[in-house]
Amino acid sequence: MTINTDRFQRIRAVYSDAESKAPALRRRFAEAGLSPRDLKDEASLCRLPVLKKEALLDMQAVDPPFGGFLACEIADLAHIYVSPGPIFEPSPAYDMSGHGMDMMFRSAGIARGDLALNTWAYHLVPAGLLFDKALRAVHATVIPAGTGNSELQAELLVTLKPTVFLGSTAYFSTLVERLRQTGRRLPQDWGLRHAFLGGEFGDWSAKRNAIEQEFGLKTWSIYGTADFGLIGYEMASQTGYRIHEDRYLQICDPVTGAPVTRGEAGEIVVTTLSPGWPLIRFGTGDLARAISFSQDGGVEQLAALEGRVGAARKVREIFVYPEHLKALARRVEGLAEARMRIGKQAHRETITLELLPSPGEAFAEDVVVSSFQTLTRLRADRLITLGAPSEFTHSAPIALDSEGQDG
Repeated sequence: MTINTDRFQRIRAVYSDAESKAPALRRRFAEAGLSPRDLKDEASLCRLPVLKKEALLDMQAVDPPFGGFLACEIADLAHIYVSPGPIFEPSPAYDMSGHGMDMMFRSAGIARGDLALNTWAYHLVPAGLLFDKALRAVHATVIPAGTGNSELQAELLVTLKPTVFLGSTAYFSTLVERLRQTGRRLPQDWGLRHAFLGGEFGDWSAKRNAIEQEFGLKTWSIYGTADFGLIGYEMASQTGYRIHEDRYLQICDPVTGAPVTRGEAGEIVVTTLSPGWPLIRFGTGDLARAISFSQDGGVEQLAALEGRVGAARKVREIFVYPEHLKALARRVEGLAEARMRIGKQAHRETITLELLPSPGEAFAEDVVVSSFQTLTRLRADRLITLGAPSEFTHSAPIALDSEGQDG
């Protein structure tokens, strides 16, 4: 498939309309000395500086809820998602495909007659509902399991015998272990043929291969974000991710924002061609390399993700930002500073909070745990109280105890 070369005509149309409705977008163009009518090729697009996700979080905090970027009426939205930060993500009512998520299911051959166990969260964050909508778009039947209640969800795998599983790799492993504890034989006692999995620490490709060989099913992955929905999806005959043609994707130098050459690692920068939520030259913070380009200069095929730029880190499929830890210190009386370490235990990612008390004061650990959970929707596994500010001097706000994170 060759991506159409008329996308800049569509970009001009989308952003000309959006500029009149979204004051923050209008300021971005004005500060760059640009008009949407000037967007004729990749070079003109690159005159706009990259907008980092952390900056969007700050802009929404100053001008809630959308930071001045919404280019439609609230009545034109079907949902408003709230990711930790908080970051507000509007979902236009015209979307019937789960923001393009149906493409990955069509590519995998999912259709009428398939039954899908969807274990992604349905509350506040977009994953559960977007996947649900996309599955219905290809006429599959959905079990809206959401998160939690692993004993029941494990039993559903053998009683309802879904053909499709959606969830994190760690949660898939949890359900497998629960079934084995009850004496179930796998894969004989279930009907799974496909598993759409979220990425994790370390060599995720090896984990996927092991799952495929052990259970006789096919694993799939996508590249998507809460901001855009689907960005790229896997195809059985190709490596990497095929880019959604309504996403103009660039691989850029994380500092300068200039596109890098094919095969060189850089930050993924996306411009959406979908109206309503007009994110243009938006830096996702993910690092990857381009495999091939379309005729208009956008990336057509993307290699696997290699890591992150900036300080945000994903843990249990949720991004945690340094601002979360600053907010934690502000909320908890007697707490001067906090750091987070992400580790791994069995199939589960672990969270350790390193805490520095204010001089001469003490903090309540239960308040730390509850406040951190409120801010991030994640529960810390361990708290460590440090004794001196010097212990924080050279440490990052968020650190990995493993080599990295795939997905």
